[in-house]
Amino acid sequence: MITRELAVTLRDSGLVWHPAEGDRFQLDLPDEVELEAEADVFTVSGMTIEARQTPSGTDLAFNGTTEWALDAVTLADAVWLPREDQLRDLLRGTFRALVRLDDSFRVEIDVASATHSFEHPDPAEAYGRALLELISRSH
Repeated sequence: MITRELAVTLRDSGLVWHPAEGDRFQLDLPDEVELEAEADVFTVSGMTIEARQTPSGTDLAFNGTTEWALDAVTLADAVWLPREDQLRDLLRGTFRALVRLDDSFRVEIDVASATHSFEHPDPAEAYGRALLELISRSH
């Protein structure tokens, strides 16, 4: 799983999340709201947390089976933690290879006929860093 820091950077760089069953996220509430649950990882699931379309956007509705009382949060109050397969899919045609090294993984992408490599012990983090590079080049 990618770090919260990388997830926030991807979001702030323009990565758009359309919540789907099985997606993981953390809360990202204003500083004046003290909530221990910000460190918890939640999963979108029709039984406990579902994405609901509202006139103002998408809300993540907590259906009363969670340990603490929270009705819903807006998508802006959540940080998506994309899975390795989702990150790879977002790289689309730029993805060239995932290489296992002795103590890390290397993701290779091709952008504008140049290969770029990103290494990390967690393959999801390497994919995330490659996606960040791709997003930054598209601006």
